[in-house]
Amino acid sequence: MGRIDLHSHTTASDGSLTPEELVRLAKQQGVVTLAVTDHDTISGLPQAIAEGERAGVEIIPGIEISCLYGTTELHILGYFINPDDPHLAPALITYQASREERNPRIVERLRELGCELTYAEIKEAAGSATVGRPHIAQALVRRGYVNNVSEAFDRYLADGAPAYIPRLLPSPGEAIGLIRKIGGIPVLAHPVYTSRLQEPFEQVCATLKGLGLLGIEAIYSSHSRQQTDRYRSISKNQGLLVTGGSDFHGETKPNLLVGTGYGNLSVPSDLLEPMRALAAGRR
Repeated sequence: MGRIDLHSHTTASDGSLTPEELVRLAKQQGVVTLAVTDHDTISGLPQAIAEGERAGVEIIPGIEISCLYGTTELHILGYFINPDDPHLAPALITYQASREERNPRIVERLRELGCELTYAEIKEAAGSATVGRPHIAQALVRRGYVNNVSEAFDRYLADGAPAYIPRLLPSPGEAIGLIRKIGGIPVLAHPVYTSRLQEPFEQVCATLKGLGLLGIEAIYSSHSRQQTDRYRSISKNQGLLVTGGSDFHGETKPNLLVGTGYGNLSVPSDLLEPMRALAAGRR
């Protein structure tokens, strides 16, 4: 039985591999089903799907939408979305504009902190991808201000760091509602990061479920066994689907591989059937 991986990124957002390269690597890693879930964009899906057909890898069309829960950023994954739904493109234009407005301000803040970067060089290095903080982090590495991307986030770019600037984000209800409107299954990504919230995770899930959330990414590369067990238990208690994925990005997370995460990720294939049944019922 081949591997499945329900969380991955390409150069269409902040990954370092093209959609075709990602699919080929997934094939090499023994992945038979891969969800491509770029941030706020679906521009890499056509290439990924076409390469998947050539390579014999099933591609689940997906997306990852950032939203603001109180003052904390959460990410909502959408699976089995309809990329051609007319509601999607206008929303993505708005979300991408928010990124484009914030990024030059981050660079200006970095310049004030003594890091001589230009937004033009970052855009050039990003190519056709939507610029995000990982691209700015890579520029800091190239310029020698930090040793690696993790250090760039810790010192400058993470929430609350000196160069962090928030961006205009949709509410959880808007993000979840959009995914459902385009036929998708909305799932809370990497719940370990909700530790920044003040309220208990169970309450967060209950609130998001009330807004239409259908699942939790309980199996994730950086989750401990205890965290995975806890999130699976909460999912069961609240009647939510369990999903899992590596969150593969490539060079920005160099020790994390598609399909296997940090080496011990294993997403059970039987998680797919409830997702397929639910997606089929939404069409």
